[in-house]
Amino acid sequence: MKAYALTHAWLTCDEPRHRLQARLGNLYRFARRYAASPVGMLGLLIVGLLAVLALAAPWLALQDPLAQVLSERLSPPSAQHWFGTDSLGRDIFSRALWGARPTLLVVLASLALSAPLGTLIGAAAGLFGGWLDRVLMRITDIFMAFPRLILALAVAASLGAGLWTAVLAITLTGWTPYARIARSEAASLRRAEFIQAACTLGASPWRLLWRHALPLCMPSMVVRAALDAPGIILIVAGLGFLGLGLPPPQAEWGAMVADGRSLVFEAWWVATCPGLLILSAGLGFNLCGDALRDLIGPATR
Repeated sequence: MKAYALTHAWLTCDEPRHRLQARLGNLYRFARRYAASPVGMLGLLIVGLLAVLALAAPWLALQDPLAQVLSERLSPPSAQHWFGTDSLGRDIFSRALWGARPTLLVVLASLALSAPLGTLIGAAAGLFGGWLDRVLMRITDIFMAFPRLILALAVAASLGAGLWTAVLAITLTGWTPYARIARSEAASLRRAEFIQAACTLGASPWRLLWRHALPLCMPSMVVRAALDAPGIILIVAGLGFLGLGLPPPQAEWGAMVADGRSLVFEAWWVATCPGLLILSAGLGFNLCGDALRDLIGPATR
């Protein structure tokens, strides 16, 4: 009995280590499968490069992004100004690097808020059902009835221009797809045998939600977030284009495109360079989302 007790105690103490090793092994296998996808690696390279450029903007920027040199206004791309200058003589390359920061920050902050919120609402509605399901899904339908960009513009216009205003506007309009997906997955688990077994053992509804339903909804949430990022980038650019993003003279890709829209034939580089960065960011996230969907989609799982 004493030897059994010691062995049981050792296994109990060693259990977290085994769990950690199992999770690291799963993560390593997933990383190898992702690395075998050329599309996923290309998207990861684009997103990683943009992230590095945004983080290293204070060291990589050739000029002060806010410095106005009217004698060099609308200068074409050259060795001194890689992307040229705008109508106020500001270096577009430096402004593009600094403009990547608010765009990527809004994308990450919006996904960090809208994805967990929508997944939690949808998982609770699908798992518990009844009146809670009807109430939460009718609220979801109300938000989905409005076009996402129009609703984001209305929220941003009512609260004023700003970085966190854009985050709030996108979050309030972006949680509904996650709720719909999580609700459908959680509803299919309601009659599952392991859920019934957990209920028989006395598991509380919140334990069923946090320990069983939400972890099973996480893969779909990750895939949806990666595919949702390009749309958020376009919304951020649209808000900046309409003057509802960061207040001037701060650098933002959408506002830079708006500054060059009347100079397309006279100075094409003013709007083209930030526009290509918006295209690259959306393409990178889209490729990552496609690779994740192929790896951890419902069919693969």
